[in-house]
Amino acid sequence: MQIKKITLYSIAILCLLNVEYIIAQVPAINIDASIALKIPGNNAVHYPLKGATGEEQSVQLKADKDIPVAITRTVEENRIEVVISAKEDIYFNFKQRINTTYSHDDCQFYMPGFWYRRNLRSPKEAPSFHTSDSWTVREDRLSVPMTAVFNERTGEYLSVMRMDDFKEEALTTHKEGEVIVSGKTSIGYTGFENVNSDANISFGFPYYETPKTYIRKLTLAPSVEAFQYLEKGESIKLTWLLQSGKVSDFSGLIRQLWEYSYDTWRPEPVDIPFSDDFVKETLTGFFTRSFVSDHPLKFNSGEGMVVATCESLGRAEIGFVGRVLLNAFNALEYGQQNNRAELVSNSYSVFDSYLNHGFTPNGLFREFVNFDDDRAKPNTLTLSIRRQSEGLYAMFHFLQYEKENGQKHPEWESKMKSLLEKILLLQNADGSFPRKFNDDLTIEDGSGGSTPSVTVPLVMAYKYFNDKKYLNAAKKTADYLEKEIISKADYFSSTLDANCEDKEASLYAATAMYYLALISKGNEQQRYSDLSLKASYFALSWYYMWDVPFARGQMIGDIGLKTRGWGNVSVENNHIDVFIFEFGSVLNWLSKRYDEPRFDDFVKVISSSMRQLLPFENHMCGVAKTGYYPEVVQHTNWDYGRNGKGFYNDIFAPGWTVASLWELLSPGRAENFLSK
Repeated sequence: MQIKKITLYSIAILCLLNVEYIIAQVPAINIDASIALKIPGNNAVHYPLKGATGEEQSVQLKADKDIPVAITRTVEENRIEVVISAKEDIYFNFKQRINTTYSHDDCQFYMPGFWYRRNLRSPKEAPSFHTSDSWTVREDRLSVPMTAVFNERTGEYLSVMRMDDFKEEALTTHKEGEVIVSGKTSIGYTGFENVNSDANISFGFPYYETPKTYIRKLTLAPSVEAFQYLEKGESIKLTWLLQSGKVSDFSGLIRQLWEYSYDTWRPEPVDIPFSDDFVKETLTGFFTRSFVSDHPLKFNSGEGMVVATCESLGRAEIGFVGRVLLNAFNALEYGQQNNRAELVSNSYSVFDSYLNHGFTPNGLFREFVNFDDDRAKPNTLTLSIRRQSEGLYAMFHFLQYEKENGQKHPEWESKMKSLLEKILLLQNADGSFPRKFNDDLTIEDGSGGSTPSVTVPLVMAYKYFNDKKYLNAAKKTADYLEKEIISKADYFSSTLDANCEDKEASLYAATAMYYLALISKGNEQQRYSDLSLKASYFALSWYYMWDVPFARGQMIGDIGLKTRGWGNVSVENNHIDVFIFEFGSVLNWLSKRYDEPRFDDFVKVISSSMRQLLPFENHMCGVAKTGYYPEVVQHTNWDYGRNGKGFYNDIFAPGWTVASLWELLSPGRAENFLSK
């Protein structure tokens, strides 16, 4: 075992958010190393490695017996480089482990876009402390290939981040046990382990997932250890960066490591020739071809569709993955601006049909109606604060737009007021709203994780109706969010098909505080702005800084997809997607307010990257119809049910993807709405 003192680069002390950032010199660090060598057809043999102890920058790592490989490790400043050279043809897996010397019980853990704290919001069927207190995972699961261990008792942290040229990936014939990679891969592993009650950071190459590998939604499989072939005389160099410091809380850790990661990776926009106008024009193909008019409700079919056919279904979803009303508004606005009579006519028919047939007996939105299998009865499905809120959000944009163009809709306004009255009855004394409930307002899921989704339409209702009761309710949600979500760095349960740590919870929290900041002044505005900033770092942590490699034959890799700028979804749903909506506008606004160019620059990365899979003639990206933007983009060894890495799931929901991209390309909507 080599013992090496590593001096880390310093970072300026930041004081925003009242968080102290102190970069500490890392004390003597113990780096354990081992290598596993496999002869095909035989179990691998694991060899502990030892190197000279002292201040040498480079050491030879050797096993107790002669092995057909030479390994040199160089440690300089915050950089670890390992060169592995084959003396004979070998199949290997190289492992390293650093003992932080922190008590494992005192620690929280962070792997960007995948692991937050102890993942205790996630079920035992997904990676979490419910199953094990030690996990290693393949790097392409993570928005940055990094693990950080945070000592809550002392505020100290240590992180290890892989920095290499990630260009190669290869297939394996099996997904568990000892597997030989069929070619060259760039994918290693990272994670944390409890070793004799000390928290250790584990990292190596190629990938090694323990104690389980997460292969499908809520499906853990036995561990997997990959072996890379290295020909006699061939060498491979591996590089990791270390970072240490001291922060006041977990939010401080997320912020500091996001900034550090961004400054290290410096992601650039993807070179894409698709202009905003071209993207919107192409997406209108979805508006026209998915329109369903033969039911009492008129809508764009955008949920539960088959990727291979994109045939419309009789399923209308008002929010979440359907976004029927928001798509109708977007189509209306675009249709009137571009003399597209069909879009205008279809959109008005959507709003008219929902006015007449889109409400439950108690005056709430019918969130999901399935005309294909007789589930159209309004009281058969549980309702949600998120879908109700997204329906309200779309309607306020429609009503405001119509008012500005001289059109009044008193019946709709009456419906909105009635619906809002019901919504306000659901608010708890602490300001939270239940996640799911029935039409009679009895509670099905009292969790407050979806609360920020309702803040936005409450602020819009205040502005539209000039009634402070809506603003007061929105401010109460902010009190809850600050106390229970943002201050605790506990963002969860915003997505409706999972109940875990997720991107959308932090994104909605950031957006909610942005709305409140826009209609506030002075110290109150500063408070909401600071909270929006704090939540934004969590949301940003889900977005990829790097480009995951794909193997030949994995379709989205063959297309040339660059993953930087795409966001992972949640711990349960381990895929990337284009969920962004207004978050780009939030980041642009925060960038100006806090003089933070990273935000503005990263929005450019996101905006360029998220348009890569736009399906149009001769560029269909594996989707059957133009404008039907793909949803479940499977970028790692995981699938939602079908196909796996490099492909989409067979079922998708272009209703929300189209709406998300449309809003990304329509910046400043909130500022325009609230300035009227």
